[in-house]
Amino acid sequence: MHSHFFAYISRMRFIQRWALMRNTAQENVQEHSHQAAVLAHALAVIRNEKFGGAVDPGLVAAAALYHDASEILTGDMPTPIKYDNPAIRSAYKDVEAVAERKLLAMLPEELRGAYAPVLTDVDPEVHKLVKAADKLSAYIKCVEELKAGNLEFREAAGQTRRILEGYGLPEVAYFLDTFMDSFSLTLDELK
Repeated sequence: MHSHFFAYISRMRFIQRWALMRNTAQENVQEHSHQAAVLAHALAVIRNEKFGGAVDPGLVAAAALYHDASEILTGDMPTPIKYDNPAIRSAYKDVEAVAERKLLAMLPEELRGAYAPVLTDVDPEVHKLVKAADKLSAYIKCVEELKAGNLEFREAAGQTRRILEGYGLPEVAYFLDTFMDSFSLTLDELK
């Protein structure tokens, strides 16, 4: 039996993000997923080390790597459309769930149990951290676009920052306070 799972996963690089906005630097879903995984891992470590958490950073990172995998089959729907009204949001969540199950079904039966926790059956605490990392990645993109002089991202940056602060997650607040300012600096300023 041949499995197409990883061939599909590798196609994440062809799905562009931020389609409705002018970008100084294009971003694809594969790049975003990598950054989200790095950030999710960091948030899990911060939760455990600073705030007494007990979440598995590896599981959180893996869930973040696959958090947008359904977009291989659905495409990336722009946030303003996806979240514009509850009916669209609900229908899109259903479509994503179908796509996630379809991807999981592409794996050989003996591997599905290992991938289900990162594709279809994500633990609620893991999901919270992945969602925060996903939004943090979007905020970093906005900050980097603004740094490049692209005012198209000004409103998105403000909205995204408010959403992040509204999560009430101490690990997110810690990340914003400790690491976020560096994303506004040039390479020479990072020295």
